[in-house]
Amino acid sequence: MIMKKILNLYTTMTGLLLVAVLFTSCKKLIEIPNPPSAITREVQFADSLTALSAVTGIYALDNAHGFAYSNVVFTALPALSADELTYINTTSDYQQFYNYSLTPVNGGAATLWGNIYQSIYQVNSVLGGVANNNSLSASFQKQISGEMEVVRALYYFSLVNFFGDVPLVTTTDYSTSARLPRSPVAAVYSQIMADLADARKKLTPTYPSAGRARPNLYAAIALQAKVNLYRGNWQSAYNGADSVIRLGGYNLVQTGLTKVFLNGSTEAIWQIPGAQAFSNGVPDAVAFVPAASANSFPNYIISPFLLNAFETGDQRLADWTGSKVRVVGGVNQTQYYPYKYKNRLSTAAPAEDQMVLRLAEMYLIRAEAAAHIGGGDNLEQALADVNTIRLRAGLLASNADVTSQAAVLNAVMKERQTELFCEWANRWYDLKRTGTAAAVLGAEKTGYNNNATLYPVPQAQRDLNNQLTQNLGYN
Repeated sequence: MIMKKILNLYTTMTGLLLVAVLFTSCKKLIEIPNPPSAITREVQFADSLTALSAVTGIYALDNAHGFAYSNVVFTALPALSADELTYINTTSDYQQFYNYSLTPVNGGAATLWGNIYQSIYQVNSVLGGVANNNSLSASFQKQISGEMEVVRALYYFSLVNFFGDVPLVTTTDYSTSARLPRSPVAAVYSQIMADLADARKKLTPTYPSAGRARPNLYAAIALQAKVNLYRGNWQSAYNGADSVIRLGGYNLVQTGLTKVFLNGSTEAIWQIPGAQAFSNGVPDAVAFVPAASANSFPNYIISPFLLNAFETGDQRLADWTGSKVRVVGGVNQTQYYPYKYKNRLSTAAPAEDQMVLRLAEMYLIRAEAAAHIGGGDNLEQALADVNTIRLRAGLLASNADVTSQAAVLNAVMKERQTELFCEWANRWYDLKRTGTAAAVLGAEKTGYNNNATLYPVPQAQRDLNNQLTQNLGYN
């Protein structure tokens, strides 16, 4: 059970009731109805046990509630927008991400927006429940609030990269938040950095419970390094990633890439347990891996652009992609699909967890930051980090010219493409933040336009909140 795995607590009827209350669904931005039967915050956070019950729900891999990224759309849709996946099913909403024909009524965009804001409400509820709570020890308040700040930072990081300006909601006062306008990107990033800076003061290197589902100090530092990279704060990004690599106690999996995404992975900085009361495994496995039957085929196919990015002998192609032969137009076609997660059922062995942050990404963050800082030593460091990832994948060291900043940066981005594919929208974000989306996607696909870098604000949200403006190209 997720309760035992994350917090090692006994499941109580009280705890389950509290989680259910926090999981109240919302159709508006963050306008959560206040049901008459709801328990008061005082009862919800009356002691550490009931408070931890609420915290448990934050990390639950449950498509209806809990961790916002319990739905595969957070992996699949930006991968379709980038050059990683094609979609062969008939769901037009998903095809719109691939061919850049999104509309404000697209269901996928609504899920990306709505799931995150629902989860932000849950986080804000916990933050409000533990703050200045005399029933909870100061150390407990410090620990829980630090964790929630990391989770909230992750959520807003995704929102701002998907949609640009977004409403900044930091309380559960729905009477106010339901009419909030969109805050500028810079303001959202300021909140993200404030949350992570505060979390670093509160969290310790030790994980607060078994496993790595609840963020520790290094999870906060790792996410902060990623945010600094996206903001072009090269030295800060370098320092953060370097700290995680040298001091965090993590190690790259060297004995087989199939073990990278397993429960207990040595390179996991933050991973959400996939085994739970439901029969489904990690969402990516359920969506990407076809069932065992001979007539079952993948809906998401790795694009030729991504396949061609892998070099001969790259173990990531062998271990992190699967294939199945399908007859198309009377011709046998080998179709490849993402296979980082392999278990469609949570009961399958070995146990897999949803990876949020891992050490390999820290090497690539340090490499990119070092290359941007420039200078001989930094370029050598950048290429050394790239080669650490390449050698782990069974490849030879990069032949990039170590004296050329442009060549080293190209080597870094190439490695990010093949190491982090179909993970957390990394490729989509990379193309946008580096200003290469138009050149790359314009050449590879049809329909790309500069407005496609941001998704539309869901029309249903704008109907409920007339303060929400729309992104360019979607009116």
